[in-house]
Amino acid sequence: MSLRILVADKFEKSGLEGLKALGCEVISEPDAGVDGIPAALERTKPQILVVRSTKVPAASIDKCAGVAAIIRAGAGVDNIDVKAATAKGIKVCNCPGMNAVAVAELTMGLLIACDRRIVDQTVMAREGKWNKKEFGKTGTGGAKGLKSSTLGVIGAGAIGRAVVKRALAFDMRVIIWSRSITKEHARDLGAEWGGTDTPSLLALAAQCDAVTVHLPLAPDTKGLIGADFISKLKPGAIVLNTSRGGVIDEAALRDGIATKGLRAGLDVFSEQPSGTEGPWESVTAKMTGVTATHHSGASTNQSQEAIAAEVVRMVKVFQATGKIENTVN
Repeated sequence: MSLRILVADKFEKSGLEGLKALGCEVISEPDAGVDGIPAALERTKPQILVVRSTKVPAASIDKCAGVAAIIRAGAGVDNIDVKAATAKGIKVCNCPGMNAVAVAELTMGLLIACDRRIVDQTVMAREGKWNKKEFGKTGTGGAKGLKSSTLGVIGAGAIGRAVVKRALAFDMRVIIWSRSITKEHARDLGAEWGGTDTPSLLALAAQCDAVTVHLPLAPDTKGLIGADFISKLKPGAIVLNTSRGGVIDEAALRDGIATKGLRAGLDVFSEQPSGTEGPWESVTAKMTGVTATHHSGASTNQSQEAIAAEVVRMVKVFQATGKIENTVN
């Protein structure tokens, strides 16, 4: 089956070539953007739309006549109006697990950076200042070290499991919480079971020197890490988020940073630009104690090549069987 595919985002060369090798007609418009996708859809009339992080709202879905599937070249699909796609009978698919290692690596990087205040040290060095007294101190405000400290992993998907593996290599005690995990599953991962409900989540917070969030953004996870959770954390604990900004109540986190000396390593924010570059003002990101990255968790060459290969595989299956895999609706 010959397919016309519109790739309306940046996409790996290997992926484009792989799709062409399947006999597909591939139209690559990496700079289409949210405003350009509707016109591109009308002009090219594809059977499959591929995007990475560009938003596909209802206005774009309305122009998807003849589109069988929208493939998100990544894991989360919150940039796609799934409800609107479902109403039109369009399948929305993702590439789960392909970026797990990349996100887990950044998570560990943020954890170490927060504990050792690497960003603060770098900024001071660039300002021409030397302060071994500040950054070499022990006790309150100093680096705790990771060995034997307790890490709470919230979410047991591919990324959460990859984080557990790496934390164990640092000789950390790991407690994992998920609404779907079992005590036996946690044990098999080498972690302790942190439960499945809200009371157990709050109990986890009280035990941890650091917590890391790996949950999709959904109605039942929005603001899940809120004031109650923050209030249970130890003074000076580290909060990490490489999932979606809305899972953490940023106002509550800011209060915890200000009143309890919490440190935070954040790759995502509740209010972040939809584009890839431009001005941005974030009260949270500017706070002392926050290490901020630019939603770059999945952005390694390895993960993007793996995602591209998964997109090609999914299209190949669709060609051969008519089956659309990895659907979320």
